[in-house]
Amino acid sequence: MTTHNPENPLIVQGDHTVLVEVDSPRYEAAREDLARFAELVKSPEHIHTYRITPLSIWNACAAGIDTTEIVQTLQEFSKYDVPRHVSVEIREYASRYGRLRLERDEGGLVLRAADQPLAEEISRNKHVAPLLASRLSPAEFRVEPAARGRIKQALVKIGFPAEDLAGYREGEPLPIGLRAHTTSGDPFALRHYQADAAKVFHAGGTARGGSGVVVLPCGAGKTIVGMACMAEVQSSTLVLTTGITATRQWIAEMLDKTTLQADQVGEYSGSTKDIRPVTVATYNIMTWRSRNDAEFVHLQLFDQRKWGLIIYDEVHLLPAPVFQVTAGLQAMRRLGLTATLVREDGREDDVFALIGPKKVDVPWKVLEGEGWIATAACTEIRLPLPEELRMPYAVADARKKFRLASENPAKLAAVRQILKRHPDEPTLIISMYVEQIKQIAAELAIPVLTGTTAQRKRDAIYEDFKAGRVSVLAVSKIANFAVDLPDAAVAIQVSGTFGSRQEEAQRLGRILRPKPGANQAHFYTIVTRDTVEQDFALKRQLFLCEQGYEYRIRDA
Repeated sequence: MTTHNPENPLIVQGDHTVLVEVDSPRYEAAREDLARFAELVKSPEHIHTYRITPLSIWNACAAGIDTTEIVQTLQEFSKYDVPRHVSVEIREYASRYGRLRLERDEGGLVLRAADQPLAEEISRNKHVAPLLASRLSPAEFRVEPAARGRIKQALVKIGFPAEDLAGYREGEPLPIGLRAHTTSGDPFALRHYQADAAKVFHAGGTARGGSGVVVLPCGAGKTIVGMACMAEVQSSTLVLTTGITATRQWIAEMLDKTTLQADQVGEYSGSTKDIRPVTVATYNIMTWRSRNDAEFVHLQLFDQRKWGLIIYDEVHLLPAPVFQVTAGLQAMRRLGLTATLVREDGREDDVFALIGPKKVDVPWKVLEGEGWIATAACTEIRLPLPEELRMPYAVADARKKFRLASENPAKLAAVRQILKRHPDEPTLIISMYVEQIKQIAAELAIPVLTGTTAQRKRDAIYEDFKAGRVSVLAVSKIANFAVDLPDAAVAIQVSGTFGSRQEEAQRLGRILRPKPGANQAHFYTIVTRDTVEQDFALKRQLFLCEQGYEYRIRDA
């Protein structure tokens, strides 16, 4: 190997992993470029490991990143020569994107292969062959409209993602404009990256646009991107959200910032079944059924109107039954919104095939640098397990070990210390265990929100927090998604869901909305030292490390 620049941070390995030296002076520039086409696998203090996968390359291709650019990034920042076969295989992965195309002719859908050997290969594949209706020519196949989604799923799993250029049916026309002023009279305009995201998604109404995922940090205005896409499409829209609070936030935002009137927007939830030209529904109601073997009755909502656009909020949480229905909705425009494409169930390839590839991915640190989201300091506080719990911990099974460490009673004192450091700042205390968060709330005499808190009471507590009448709020896992608490500046995480990277991103996101003054947020994680909780904390931090956040480790 020929040594290049010893100050370069990357070591590109033959197994498609990339080691990154955090202490290198070129680390930040390299990380920013690398994150566009590789995924972070682990991030201990000094050396981070990324992996280049076919899916990471296809998403980069779909977002307009050229393979020459990918290879040049590796060469520019690598300490040693990039193994030749890695460069070759990156080009090979990229070349597979678009070698199969779904198009439309007067007879319906056609799957076209770039050459006959590829057509032969897919026609003999046991997962793909049943989805091909007939062979039209050596390199062309007829595909039934109902199989459009399933064939894309099958093809991505065998390593040949199909580019879908078959276009969309037009939904019910619906004039939607964005206001210049909100209903309260404040000036409103799209930020540059929001306008760009909507334009890239819509692609002038051509078949090259209309389906895909927009990845933006929490607090960067994903809802507003959704509304901008609605204004581009000008058609009836179905929005799917994570819960009733998020549903009502979407409705409030649309009435505040678009020309839609109250009678044009409906809520479809457990308590209300109101189908309007724009309907906002929860994933929960869509996947409800009376018993395990019963039908998902509310999935009929997809057929209740001629929707021109379906928006999947927090698309990384899309439940399996909604995936199944989405496979049959490929003639409708589909927009996924998320802060992280990481799915804990590993179904990123299904998001790619059924919702669409990643079209826009704006790095968190870029928006922080421009002042659109707050600067965040992340701190992990490690404290010991109390002596009386060490023996119960030693003999417990893995799940019980995690719970004992997570519910370490010494964490309350650490919470009190953090609150003393930020006496006047709006603060969220977050736990995955309801008993733990209720106990902390009782000790601190602060309000608590859990999954069982009635919606009316939730709304009242949110209002008190926003108005400053309450400065510290205890919340369970319901705070993970789409809770609009724009004034929160400090988050204290006392326990989390095992190694969930998406949860860590969502929780940091709760405090990232821009703030007056220093525009500074603080994210604390309290972890029991030398336990499984510490191991899981490292996994949880992966995604945020990929985005450029560093966790300072502090001893309690």
